[in-house]
Amino acid sequence: MPMPVFEDYQPAGDCACPGCAQRRRALARGRAIPLRDGGHPAARGARRALVLATAAGVVLGGGGSAVALHTPAPGPGPVTLDDPDTPQGGRAPLHGRPSTVTRPPGLPGAPSAVRRIDRATIINRAKRWLDAKVPYSMSAYWTDGYRQDCSGYVSMAWNLGTNEWTGSLHTFATPITKDELLPGDMLLFHNPANPNNGSHVTLFGGWADATRTHYIAYEQTRPNTRKQATPYAYWNNATKYLPYRFTGVAGGIVPDAPQPGPSPVVSTVFPGTSKFGPGADNAHVAELGAMLIGRGASRFYPQGASRKWSDSDRQATQAFQRAQGWTGTDADGVPGSHTWRLLVERGGKDIPPGAPGGTTTPTTPTTPTTPTSPTAPTAPTVPIGHAGPGGVAAYPGARVFRPGTSHPAIGALGRQLVKKGFGKHYTSGPSARWSEADRRNVEAFQRAQGWRGSSADGYPGPETWRRLFA
Repeated sequence: MPMPVFEDYQPAGDCACPGCAQRRRALARGRAIPLRDGGHPAARGARRALVLATAAGVVLGGGGSAVALHTPAPGPGPVTLDDPDTPQGGRAPLHGRPSTVTRPPGLPGAPSAVRRIDRATIINRAKRWLDAKVPYSMSAYWTDGYRQDCSGYVSMAWNLGTNEWTGSLHTFATPITKDELLPGDMLLFHNPANPNNGSHVTLFGGWADATRTHYIAYEQTRPNTRKQATPYAYWNNATKYLPYRFTGVAGGIVPDAPQPGPSPVVSTVFPGTSKFGPGADNAHVAELGAMLIGRGASRFYPQGASRKWSDSDRQATQAFQRAQGWTGTDADGVPGSHTWRLLVERGGKDIPPGAPGGTTTPTTPTTPTTPTSPTAPTAPTVPIGHAGPGGVAAYPGARVFRPGTSHPAIGALGRQLVKKGFGKHYTSGPSARWSEADRRNVEAFQRAQGWRGSSADGYPGPETWRRLFA
C-alpha cells in the first residue's frame, strides 16, 4: 500500500535555518509545499487538514513540535513570528555569511545576547552606507550581508548580526522619551495591521535646531541612503514614530552631534587661523561647529557640524563675534585666539535668537525709501525672486531653505508658488520662515516638472528657482 502523500514531510519545529522557518510559515498558512520539499499539487488540501489537526492537538492536548510557532521570544516586547509580506522582508541571518549569533530554537534572527557598541561607532557605520550611496532595495543585500532597506540599515548600524524588520527591531531596544534621544537611537513606526502602510525606521543623528522641532535622520530610502534634517518625528505619520534606545549601546557621544556645551577634550590652546577658512578640512573645524551650536548657532547648521569649513561656520562664528559687541575685522567670521578661548571656556555672550550671520545674505527693505525731495525719482525696488531689468533675481543658495531659517527669499518663494497654483499646503499664507508647508508646495511644483526621487525633495535648487520665477 503506497504511503499517504502528506507523510513524506516532517516539519522541524526547532530548526532555526531560514528554509525551515519559511516552510513552517507555509504550513501555518495552509500553502502547498514546493515539489523540491516533497510536495505535490494534489496534496494542498491534505496538508492544510494535517496542519489544522496538528494545531488543534496542540491546543487541546499540549506539546508537539508546533508549539515553537506560538512561544513568545524572551525580551522586552512581543515578536510576531508569522511575519507578513513586509516592506523590509523577513527576519534572517546575514546574507551569504555564516551566523555568529546564538538564537533561541525556532526564532531565526532573534539573538539571545546583543553586542556592545558605542554611539560614535553606530553613526560611523551608518555613514559607510551614506558615503557608498547604497541603493534602496527590499530584496538585495549589500556586501556586508545586510538587506538594503530601512530595517536592514538599522540592523547594520547597530551591528546586530541579523537582518531584522520593523516588527522585531523593538526587541533589541528600550522605549525612551523625546528628551532622552541621543545619536544612535532610533525612531520606529511599525503598523502591525498593515506593515506595507507606512512602516519605517530612522536613526537619530542629533537635533538640527535649538527648538528640537527637527533632527538629523540617517535612513535607508529611495533612491539611496540619505542624511537630512527631518521634522520630528517624520514627514508623515509623525505621531506614530516612537523613540527607542539599543540595549547594546555603551555611552560615548558622537563628537559632531549638537551638545549643550563644548567637549571637555577641546584644548584651550588656539590651533591657529590656518586651520579655518575656505578649503579647511580638519577636526578643529568640527570642534568649532559643535561649540557654536552649544552657544545658540543651531540654525546655521541644518546638517550638523562638519570637518569641512563652510559658509555655515563663517556665519555662525560671525554671529558669535557680533554677540560680543565686536565689529569690523574683529567680527569677520574667522575665529581668532580670543573667539576660541571664549567658546572653549563658555565665556562671553551666547548668540541671541534670530541674530544675523554674514553680511552676504541678500535682504529687502521693509519700508519704502523716503525721497529726499518731492520731485526726486525713486529707484524701483525689485523684490527677491522677481524679474528685474536683468531677468530673474539670483538664486539665494540652498542654505536659505532649511528648517528654522528665516529669509526674505522664503517669503518670495511662497508668494510665487501661490501665484503658480502650488500653494495648497499653506494654511495661513507664506511667510519668511521656512516651513514644512513650503517644502511640500515646492515638492508639488517639482513633480509637476516631471522630476522624481531626490530631484523632487521639496528643497528648491537653482533650476527649480529659475522655472518658478520664469
